[in-house]
Amino acid sequence: MTSNKFRSLPALGLAALLALSTSGSWAAGAHASGHGHADHQDHHASMETSYGKPGDAARVKRSIEVVMSDDMRFTPANIQVRRGETVRFLVRNAGQIRHEFSLGTKQELEEHYEQMKKFPDMVHDEPNKVSLEPGQQGEVIWQFTRSGKVDFACLHVGHYEAGMKGQVSVGK
Repeated sequence: MTSNKFRSLPALGLAALLALSTSGSWAAGAHASGHGHADHQDHHASMETSYGKPGDAARVKRSIEVVMSDDMRFTPANIQVRRGETVRFLVRNAGQIRHEFSLGTKQELEEHYEQMKKFPDMVHDEPNKVSLEPGQQGEVIWQFTRSGKVDFACLHVGHYEAGMKGQVSVGK
């Protein structure tokens, strides 16, 4: 005779498997920054960094087109903005392979690049990044709250080392 508690074990195992498969950490290379959660928009809105914060589209004063190409370059690679300015980066992948535009400090970009080497199919859902397939266009809206230099790069494996980097100079 089997008890009811043993008949429910397969169902519990299935429930545990489903819970794991829907968590952000199960997918190869997903970040632990709230991806896939209903509150990720609120998380992004409050994401203040040393170089700024996600911008409000209603406050965009200018758009800057950035083209990514298979020669592992951004055009333009050097961009000038003013402190406090909210910019819409219109990013276009003119190449035949996937590229990404990722804003950050040099240290953040290098640390993230090490993660990309471990998880090359990582998918991003952060307001300071956009990853694009060939021919795709996307945007990053960012408010630069402090003067100084902000780096950007493509963090797909091999691209960063090949020189796919740029810099935003934030003036006063």
